[in-house]
Amino acid sequence: MRRKINPQPELDLYRSNLNLTNQYYEKYEAVSRILDQNPKILDLVHKDLKEALRSCTSEDRGGGRFQYTSDTALRILICQIIEGCSLREIIIRIDDSNYLRRFVRIHGGPMMDFTTLCKLKNCMSSETWKKINQALAQHAVAQALIDGDKIRLDTSAVETNIHWPTDSSLLWDSYRVLARLVEAARELDAEAVGNGRLQTRKAKKLSVKISRKVSKKPQPQEALKRLYSSLIQLVTDICHWSQSVREALRERKSRYGILEQATVECLASELAHYRDLALRVVGQATRRVLDGQSVPNQEKIFSIFEPHTELLKRGKAAKPIEFGHMIQIQQVGGKFITDYDVFEKKPVEHQLLEPALASHHKLFGHPPAMLTADKGYYQDMSAIDRLEKKVELVAIAKKGSRTPEQRLRETDPDFRFAQRFRAGVEGTISFLKRVLGLFRCLNRGWEHYVSTIGAAIFTHNLLILARC
Repeated sequence: MRRKINPQPELDLYRSNLNLTNQYYEKYEAVSRILDQNPKILDLVHKDLKEALRSCTSEDRGGGRFQYTSDTALRILICQIIEGCSLREIIIRIDDSNYLRRFVRIHGGPMMDFTTLCKLKNCMSSETWKKINQALAQHAVAQALIDGDKIRLDTSAVETNIHWPTDSSLLWDSYRVLARLVEAARELDAEAVGNGRLQTRKAKKLSVKISRKVSKKPQPQEALKRLYSSLIQLVTDICHWSQSVREALRERKSRYGILEQATVECLASELAHYRDLALRVVGQATRRVLDGQSVPNQEKIFSIFEPHTELLKRGKAAKPIEFGHMIQIQQVGGKFITDYDVFEKKPVEHQLLEPALASHHKLFGHPPAMLTADKGYYQDMSAIDRLEKKVELVAIAKKGSRTPEQRLRETDPDFRFAQRFRAGVEGTISFLKRVLGLFRCLNRGWEHYVSTIGAAIFTHNLLILARC
């Protein structure tokens, strides 16, 4: 049976004489105490990791009888976010640090390798991270570390890890990925693929030529259309070819051994996945470039690797267009984030107020005395009046022109104090992005995207409680 935690501590023989180093140690010690005081968090983690941990003992790798625990995996992931490292870098850093080894409770045992850590991280679902954050918030309320008198809301964008999408680059991505899969199928079974020839170099040259022409002074549309037409035809042809390869592999599956059958299933699944995305890319490029139509953003695909990506226009002068998803954070005094949401489609902000108040009431048992947010949450004065029946002070500024009564309301000292409190959420968003890695999510897929945000917010809250 896999253990959740290794309770045996090691003697601390490496204390430093530098105050800066000891402050660094104290931060981790405070985080460790909070984790130990919340066994419910470890129970939630263990439910996701217990099966994966069965195959992750170092005994199989020649390291004796040492076994990794769910507690160790969670602490390494927290270290990774705090230190701002990749998974590979944090393995090296912990392996080389006696103190971080103590924190993750590996002590003198063999260090967890990168592959094992990546596997365990991917086993933790977004729902688990959400429950972990709720458990930590409940602990903070029970210990009177936070109070629910004030609440502030704000949304922000977290980018996905994609390049700037153009029709030519998306067509090239589609071709090269399908060509790679067809080539892998040819190495497995040449007869199933046939004697067709891949034209990867031609597709790349066409993509580069289009990019160069577009980047220079305006080009005749007919010249660009000819290049696009050739590239679209190449991608269409390989889509049809990949479909026939997939069907041939499935038909000949009985001829392969067990390992080859597993490889065939994987290849067939990837061929179907990327073929469908490539056909969408072909469709939107044909409509936009060849037919001259305007394709709505809701119907576009911006990356075949992160197809869930959404185009966001938030009116930011420095970044008028972003590619990712909107998140909302719900914060009380003391900078603790009591709840968060990740939206696959950009929400209407004023519709988020009621759910936020319901979440706050569920956690604290009473509504806040003050609710504040930016102008994006403003709908109309009737909505503000309805909210003020539940909350004493609703400090949400009006968009556009104001009547004398509305100007008087927004210049009230209490309203101005609430707006100053609201501004603090901007600093939290900056900290999440600059320090905890939420400027851009490097993990692939919607599920891992949401999990990354949950892990960063959990680490943020641990650091906030560690200061108390």
